[in-house]
Amino acid sequence: MKREDRKHPDGTIQGKSSPADRDRILYSPEFRRLASVTQVAVAEGGLLFHNRLTHSLKVAQIGRRLAEGLLDSHREIAVSLGGIDPETVESAALAHDLGHPPFGHVAERKLDKLLLKEGVADGFEGNPQSFRIVTKIAVQGDHYDGLNLARATLNALLKYPHMRKPSGKGNKKWGAYTFEEDDFRFARALQTVGNGDSMCVEAQIMTWADDITYSVHDIEDFYQAGLIPLDQLTSKDGREVDRFLANVFERWSRKGITSKYGKDELSEAFRGLLKLAPIQEPYSGARRQQAALRNFTSGLIDRYVGHTKLIEGDNSSGNLEIDKNILMEVEMLKELLWYYVIKNPALASQEHGQSRIIEELFNIFAQAATSNDSDDWAILPGRARELIDEIVKLNGQNTSKNERLRVVADTVAGMTEQQALQMFHRLTAISPGSLFQPIAT
Repeated sequence: MKREDRKHPDGTIQGKSSPADRDRILYSPEFRRLASVTQVAVAEGGLLFHNRLTHSLKVAQIGRRLAEGLLDSHREIAVSLGGIDPETVESAALAHDLGHPPFGHVAERKLDKLLLKEGVADGFEGNPQSFRIVTKIAVQGDHYDGLNLARATLNALLKYPHMRKPSGKGNKKWGAYTFEEDDFRFARALQTVGNGDSMCVEAQIMTWADDITYSVHDIEDFYQAGLIPLDQLTSKDGREVDRFLANVFERWSRKGITSKYGKDELSEAFRGLLKLAPIQEPYSGARRQQAALRNFTSGLIDRYVGHTKLIEGDNSSGNLEIDKNILMEVEMLKELLWYYVIKNPALASQEHGQSRIIEELFNIFAQAATSNDSDDWAILPGRARELIDEIVKLNGQNTSKNERLRVVADTVAGMTEQQALQMFHRLTAISPGSLFQPIAT
């Protein structure tokens, strides 16, 4: 068994699996789609927010730098843990958000509820959807499904290396659907360190890179947009910091959210972080502000990457040793986004409408896809019609509707936000469109 093993021989040069995997992901239409999928909020009025594509590119860059640094400083430990390949980490990072549906987490939650209501026990979640895309949906060759990625890349992509569990955290986040269980086992056969649910070290690196990117770059976006008042948070009077911290801990208490760190030490870490921010006024776009913001965010990334070490062990609790203060800083940076952006009523009203779009599309497509009259399939995009036809030919008209509903979920989740909106308008007669206007494929 080798890291570069692929389920289907395809002529890839042995030992060169990682560059090939990175390129296959980069050139896939599923990756390009991420340019039209929101990271947190839709950019309007000339603002430039990170989308899922720019986020993925930055996770890949940080992940690669982390892997290179750890390999240089802890090579023997890396070998004992099964190996660290910077290009494998980069490939997994590029693929980690492929499964995000249009409108992000609001669509994730809605698709999960709709599938569970229909009896599809796997439901929907972005991580197993990403795994499904690279193993089943994306097209690389005509004699196999998916991108036929190497075993090591697939294992590095598994941030949650288990199937969906009946309850607990494993019911909220998981790595693969039962339809891809064979591919999941192929990837996990490489894992010889830790227990069955342990991430490989490359997946741990990718996950930490994701946390760094999310916490730093999204804060940058929303300070520039005027939603996160970094200038008030760094003010010497401390009133905004006090208000922010009080609201964070009140929400945690109300929602039953726990942290491994105490409130006092989290508060101290956050106040210490703010002292590093050379920001004293609202963002206006002046050159000096751009330079100060760039120095602040790049400095944070340098600190977070530089204070990450590799440790030996069975990895049941992880093989990355990260400075405690840095972990607390990242935790509180995420809370900035939650408090000032995600709880914003304007975003909540947007998400209500987006949820309705996803529900309508799913229900209309599901009714068509589960019909035994092939004429009803005409409203489905071309690839979905082809897959439903293949399912029926293979299993007959009485085939389980779960397979058809999974195709429906793939279809909705695989749209850009503009495609979803246009299709919703078309199918609900809000704006029927033109005979010559193609529908999403």
